[in-house]
Amino acid sequence: MEPFDVRPYPRIVFGVGSLSSLGALAHGLGFRRPLLVADPGLLASGHVAEALALLAASGIVAVAFHGFDHDPDSAMIDAGAAAAREARVDSLIGLGGGSSMDCAKGINFVLTNGGSMADYWGYGKAIAPLLPMIAVPTTAGTGSEAQSYALISDAKTHVKMACGDPKAAFRAAILDPRSPSPSLAR
Repeated sequence: MEPFDVRPYPRIVFGVGSLSSLGALAHGLGFRRPLLVADPGLLASGHVAEALALLAASGIVAVAFHGFDHDPDSAMIDAGAAAAREARVDSLIGLGGGSSMDCAKGINFVLTNGGSMADYWGYGKAIAPLLPMIAVPTTAGTGSEAQSYALISDAKTHVKMACGDPKAAFRAAILDPRSPSPSLAR
């Protein structure tokens, strides 16, 4: 038998209707004021309001951020980090497709470690701990909830930067087959 090393993150919560556990899961992880990162399509569809209500029912006051698109870039990350800083968040939730989850990770890098997204291009460049995060993927296939990389474009050059660090792993992921339709999430 060969030895192996298993990392415990992320915790996976799966099942139809499992999104309803968002508030309790966040509360259990110590979230009090998370930044809820979700794209404009999920905002328009009402899924952001649903998530905010679930969090509020558990006494969690979340701040929504949706100032990004299907290809988040470094300027969008800076805007998210500024919003998170102003709101004094203690955690992040990525709701949506890979873009939402990558954006949450990118915001977390810049918010907690300073600098710009380019400073994290590569692997293992975060010095300080990142805030805890929950992923709520609404599309299948990106796998962003299960790995610690964020794919972010440079706002000026449009070069895609793969920025990874073990600290950028989500603490938990809620996989609800009832989640928003893939046509609503990017």
